[in-house]
Amino acid sequence: MGHRYWVIGGHYADCRFTDLEPGTEIVHGPYSDEIKARMQWQRLTFRDRCGATERYSICVEPVLQ
Repeated sequence: MGHRYWVIGGHYADCRFTDLEPGTEIVHGPYSDEIKARMQWQRLTFRDRCGATERYSICVEPVLQ
């Protein structure tokens, strides 16, 4: 069984990160390599000193073969 990796996130309404602001959702992927997904996550997370209410995560999806 393999995996696919997705980088997801966006701007949230506040620092509790419970409500994603509509229209700010970002989805990158799928990546077949965790390192490529991590590089994209770093690019998004640390670009231009992102705001306090911006957050990104790496999600793993199992791929049944």
